[in-house]
Amino acid sequence: MSWFKKTFAILASLFVVVVIVGLVLPSQVHVERKITINSRPQKIYPLIANFKQWHRWSPWAKIDPDANFKIVGRGVKQKMFWSSDDPRVGKGSQEFILVNKPTQIKTHLDFGKQGIADASFNLTAEGDATQVTWSLDTDMRAGVPIYMKPFGAYLGFLMDSMVGKDYEQGLNNLQKLVQN
Repeated sequence: MSWFKKTFAILASLFVVVVIVGLVLPSQVHVERKITINSRPQKIYPLIANFKQWHRWSPWAKIDPDANFKIVGRGVKQKMFWSSDDPRVGKGSQEFILVNKPTQIKTHLDFGKQGIADASFNLTAEGDATQVTWSLDTDMRAGVPIYMKPFGAYLGFLMDSMVGKDYEQGLNNLQKLVQN
């Protein structure tokens, strides 16, 4: 067997192993960040429960101020669509699926070919302060093209560091907005 054929056989075998392992790795991802804000939930909740307020604290609104946003509806079923040339913002939609005033909000995100996810905010009163927990749950294989499914689990290992930084920034922005 020639050097080229041996190299090709090894690389093809390695690729098959990577695909198989990617299909058996867990694909569920949970990202969560918390912050304590010196204010009652009633003051924080309106900034989270209405997409028209998100530009004031969302980390992605600040990444691309020229992104296109469209918001339709109110309360549960309010939906935000966005589109940006910046790949850190991308294109997608987010819809409120649960609003439990003033303590809980859940949303469903659709990133098109990049998949789907659910996010939630939980506001827990702690005296005159509130602990705000922002979390994301997704199946890295759900909603993606079939050829991406084996690689989704590998990307899942990076989600906490990627999304977590944005969640931290957003929570810090929210804290500054509320406490000033």
